[in-house]
Amino acid sequence: MDLRGPRGPMIGPDPRGQGLGFGFSASGITASSVITAVQQQDYSASVWLRRRDKLEHSQQKCIVIFALVCCFAVLVALIFSAVDIWGDDEDGITEENCSRSCRVVLVENIPEDISFSDNGTSHVPLSQGLYSLLDQAIRVVEIVSPLWLLNSSDYESSFQPAARQGRALLSRLQGLKARGIHLKISSGMIDSDELRTLAKHYAEVHSLNMTALTKGNMHSSFWVVDRRHFYIGSGSMDWRSLATRKELGVLVYNCSCLALDLHRVFSLYWGLQYKDFIPSFWSKRVFALFNRSTPLELTFNSTKAEAYISTSPDGFIPRDRSTDLEAISRVIQEARHFIYISITDYLPLLGSSTKRYWSRIDGLIREALILRKVRVRLLISCREQTHPLTFNFLWSLRSLCMEQANCSLEAKFFNPRVQRDGSLQGVNHNRFMVTDRAIYLGNLDWVGNEFTFNAGAGLVISQPEGVEDRNATVVEQLQAAFERDWFSRYTRSVQANKIPVCNKQHINRVVPGKGRHLDSGPVPLRKGQQDNGPMPLRSHHRVDGQKPDKTKNQDERLGRISRQGPANGPAPLEDGHQEKGPFKMSHFESSQVEIRGGSHENPTDLPGQMAESSGCREISNTSL
Repeated sequence: MDLRGPRGPMIGPDPRGQGLGFGFSASGITASSVITAVQQQDYSASVWLRRRDKLEHSQQKCIVIFALVCCFAVLVALIFSAVDIWGDDEDGITEENCSRSCRVVLVENIPEDISFSDNGTSHVPLSQGLYSLLDQAIRVVEIVSPLWLLNSSDYESSFQPAARQGRALLSRLQGLKARGIHLKISSGMIDSDELRTLAKHYAEVHSLNMTALTKGNMHSSFWVVDRRHFYIGSGSMDWRSLATRKELGVLVYNCSCLALDLHRVFSLYWGLQYKDFIPSFWSKRVFALFNRSTPLELTFNSTKAEAYISTSPDGFIPRDRSTDLEAISRVIQEARHFIYISITDYLPLLGSSTKRYWSRIDGLIREALILRKVRVRLLISCREQTHPLTFNFLWSLRSLCMEQANCSLEAKFFNPRVQRDGSLQGVNHNRFMVTDRAIYLGNLDWVGNEFTFNAGAGLVISQPEGVEDRNATVVEQLQAAFERDWFSRYTRSVQANKIPVCNKQHINRVVPGKGRHLDSGPVPLRKGQQDNGPMPLRSHHRVDGQKPDKTKNQDERLGRISRQGPANGPAPLEDGHQEKGPFKMSHFESSQVEIRGGSHENPTDLPGQMAESSGCREISNTSL
């Protein structure tokens, strides 16, 4: 049987008897044509197979790329969710419609036994200012504080009646729930009964693990109320800030532009709860609205001004935010006539076990003194934690003005007193700087480790050039507050080679109006003429109308130490200095400082070791 296809070859027995073969019709199709056709079909099949392999490979690549894109999107969402607050519309407040006509009020806490009756400069008490913010609240109160210790003990309250202010403030915060006001609190990882109490009253509390994030601590202290009013200053949610410590801050009302920017700092803290890493990318909801290059133009108390918010440390700086160091640098560099600094601790050192010189602020002060002839006054606190090397750095700054005309650096310390319960009262806890053009008000001490590791926030307010119609500007108010403290009877001048005694066992209390000490334990110093008014320069020519030192022997006699026993009766008015020994004190002929005698993790801790550097002078108790 023959098999024929249409116009195709015949398959059947070979006509020549050679077995099974291919037969062809009479049309004359040759075998080569058949072979060519088969080859073309094979080529087409191979091409199709290759295309199919490529297609499958492309599909696999697309699947892999799609999976990677999805993973990246999820990762970005997780990163942004670390600081983003989804659904938070910021109450409809934007940079375009926010309020720029603001009212600013200075608030202070002055301990009960400190009186500035001889000076008319006074401000709203801190406790009353915080109460007024709570009275203004309608929807939400946001608080950041390094401490939560509003409940003082009955023993403490018996000696400090003002300690009841802390319990009163806690009660006001608990009452926000009844008014339908949401209380949001951001703090460090602290053990606080007050926070647990507020959480039971439906306050929302977020804690930051600052140790994991920056190896530092939470030192920021501010309030934001309805994103329209705010407080920022040195006082924290500690009963001592409302009773026994000298604090200063500002309240700003109806200033939604600036309050919104500070709210974004709160949002950054708020979103970092449960995080042990700092995001590589920040949400736009925490971007700064204003900075030192583009400050907010506004009016404070009907006077034109410029302002912005700064923060620390560098790891907590989202886009467009100025750091505290940048803010301080700008304020110092723009000063033309004077720089007044009131700070708890001043120590230009950085490091834990091995400390090194930290010149960021110290160098700027030296430039202002030498290159621009700006007058500098530095008021620091005298307390147990005051590092002895603080006074070495102050002596070093003073030495710059020796034999230099129109160079003036004065340094004083605020002298606290010991209470009946053994605690210190009147410790100057202020942290601000005022110049002829601007103020900086912050939360951090001027210590290298503070700006490097700890979280803080600052406020800069400056008056632009050409402003003539002034209505009691905040710059002038803060200058008046500094000068009141500076010339008060509670400050003592820092004298060369004399370290003030800053522990509660040796600080004498002066009875106001009597000039006598109730304690006779410490070694007193006689009051010299350097305590009356600004400190004269250590030179033999007249500077700013001051009289030169008469003789070297007279100067040494003024610094001579007299001893009095407990039974010697009233002691003379003294500077509160004591020459400790044995140790060496440097005149800083070398810029390198080495601390021996053990390591101390916090440079603000009062060490028990010796301090020495090249070009030093030794003072010991045996020479007294």
